[in-house]
Amino acid sequence: SALRSSSSPTLSSHTYISINLSNMKASRASLAILMAIASSASAFAPTKFNTPSSTLLRATPATSSNFLTPELAQSCIDVAGGTPLYAYSLDSLAKSADACLAFPNAYGLTVRYAMKACPNGTILKYFLSRGICIDASSGYEVRRAMDMGVPAEKISLSSQELPTDFEELVKLGVKINCCSISQLERFGKAFANTSQKVGVRVNPGVGSGGFSSSTTGFSKTNVGGPSSSFGIWHEFVTDGTVPAIVEKYGLEVERIHTHIGSGSDPAIWQQTAKLSLSFCAIWDTVTSLNLGGGYKVGRNPDEKTTDLIEIGSPVADAFKDFAKEHGRELKMEIEPGTYLVANAGALVTKIQDKVSTKSSSSDDGHIFLKMDAGMTDVLRPSLYGAIHPITILPGSGKSEDIGTDVESVVVVGHCCESGDLMTPKPGEPEALEERPLRTAELGDIAVMDGSGAYCAGMSTKNYNSFPESPEVLVTADGEVHLIRKRQDPKQIYENECDVPDGVF
Repeated sequence: SALRSSSSPTLSSHTYISINLSNMKASRASLAILMAIASSASAFAPTKFNTPSSTLLRATPATSSNFLTPELAQSCIDVAGGTPLYAYSLDSLAKSADACLAFPNAYGLTVRYAMKACPNGTILKYFLSRGICIDASSGYEVRRAMDMGVPAEKISLSSQELPTDFEELVKLGVKINCCSISQLERFGKAFANTSQKVGVRVNPGVGSGGFSSSTTGFSKTNVGGPSSSFGIWHEFVTDGTVPAIVEKYGLEVERIHTHIGSGSDPAIWQQTAKLSLSFCAIWDTVTSLNLGGGYKVGRNPDEKTTDLIEIGSPVADAFKDFAKEHGRELKMEIEPGTYLVANAGALVTKIQDKVSTKSSSSDDGHIFLKMDAGMTDVLRPSLYGAIHPITILPGSGKSEDIGTDVESVVVVGHCCESGDLMTPKPGEPEALEERPLRTAELGDIAVMDGSGAYCAGMSTKNYNSFPESPEVLVTADGEVHLIRKRQDPKQIYENECDVPDGVF
């Protein structure tokens, strides 16, 4: 059962305000939600997650990456002024945008790019040109998007921290989804009795993401269920607590928002999407349901990418059923991040060292390839035990120099940090695993694919004082354009201040 236990925290007095119409709607919706959970309980049973197996990762190494040949990789290096760098394929971005814009819907669709996945301004501008709006996760992301030319009215904010300037952002046209009871209170006090429109993010009671098979336990990529702090717990929506706050401040709920995790199980996402419609029944002012994102993307040979048509069609039908029952045609919103950019990006590095701990008296040793990049550029392996395909290309940048020899190696980064591991065991960031790669020489190019999402935007840049890496955009005809310069090392510490003389 997803019902709150008796040990739940005591709520403030406003929780128990007696309301009439809203409370009745909440009660009916609560019953509907409980029935939905009961009837589809088996749908929330975790399915078997595909994780890269050692067997498939031991296939013959490719002679090119997802979109980079040795020659094109060298062109990227030349434009960026060396390695490491991030390269993005415009053709891949276009194809993923096409897929998201074709997501099945009944009465209208808004696609919002989860800009935290890769917030480079050129990428934001490209998606804006395709009619894709923005999902921001902080007030700073909102300002960044607006500085890149994104109109405020095309930005939606769902944040763990309501920014101090949220009133100004709302007046500019930004749509805000309140993600906690206290956020809703603050929002209500700021716009009391003005019929201000607001969104409510709901924690639907289940989550799904990444390597975790649990729908209720903690996972770094799971943002739903009782072990997640994201969103307002669903019972506070259905027991009258949230409707009471809405009524007290005279707000107008126009949007319900749910999101259960990154890399979520398609079946669980689909069932949660249908369940989320029940929350829309609480307020007859709701005009849209935002279903979040988190669609699985296959970075490796045995990983499947979510079929958006397959998961979206039944959900579109559920919107039609809601319209028949409630007389309202709700618009759909989705917030893909990984799906739009993950496989459109690659980290391009050089092998700058190669060491061995192998011994004739033991089988415990390894051959280590050291990149001139690492967790300062791609943190996902160290953080999640995420697996990225790695391709070794000749340092000459010529296809004819591709070798045929293969060796099993462990790939690590350049940081003075034992956790800077690029080839962990799947889902186990504390465990290293050898990977069969083309035999590398110092100076060879190493391309780490699947690095378009949560890499440049989620790195530990400046650790060990390494500067932020540049970014380039690769067009379909092979043109390479610089879209971020390499950081000047002095920029790393330019905001530091000296203390007055005599302090030490």
